[in-house]
Amino acid sequence: MLKVAIYGKGGIGKSTITSNLAAAFAAMGKRVIQIGCDPKADSTINLLGGEPLRPVMNYMREEDEEPEELDQIAKEGFGGVLCIETGGPTPGLGCAGRGIIATFQLLEDLRLFETYKPDVVLYDVLGDVVCGGFAAPIREGYAEKVVIVTSGEKMALYAANNISSAVRNFEDRSYARIFGLILNHRNVENETEKVQAFAEEKQIPIVGEIPRSDEIIRWEDQGKTVIEGDADSEISKRFFELAEKLLEDETERVR
Repeated sequence: MLKVAIYGKGGIGKSTITSNLAAAFAAMGKRVIQIGCDPKADSTINLLGGEPLRPVMNYMREEDEEPEELDQIAKEGFGGVLCIETGGPTPGLGCAGRGIIATFQLLEDLRLFETYKPDVVLYDVLGDVVCGGFAAPIREGYAEKVVIVTSGEKMALYAANNISSAVRNFEDRSYARIFGLILNHRNVENETEKVQAFAEEKQIPIVGEIPRSDEIIRWEDQGKTVIEGDADSEISKRFFELAEKLLEDETERVR
């Protein structure tokens, strides 16, 4: 099973990249689970035709009980991707990171992985603060690879540095390792050079590069990933290439 956590600062495009990657894996015939680990709970919306999914934390708060069946908190989207959103506490109350930990424990109790038997699991994780809850995918062994999304913007690179430091703190415990960076272009000045310099300094490869594209925005306005909208487009090819790299690396790891 390929298990990948995708991190990056808020607003950097993690959800767009994660959902397109999920759609690419699905189009390749893989069984995929995507788990959104952001209080905004919008990670999977473009796999579900633009319809938001009820987050796990909302269910528990509104029903005052834990769900007993997976279909109460999960929904299949494009290509059969099983979509789950952790959500967060009532705004201003509680800790969002604690919500992630509670959700992961619930998914274990519901035997998510044993029941669905995925080939690929993707975690879409907010990376502005890598506290205990937001580090859960890499700290608790749920994910084995970490991909960091960044642009050439100062704060995006600052967050990428924090995330890489957090992951490396766990490397000696056989937790997740950094697979690489995805450069999600924002067309800032000297962007490629800035990210390449960061990658060389931190010794992290750039494994994917997504050009700034109106095509992605156009399909998202229709509640779709670009993979669903036009699987043969140049942008879609970037996601398929990244999916192939991840699968090839997993095959080598297993060997």
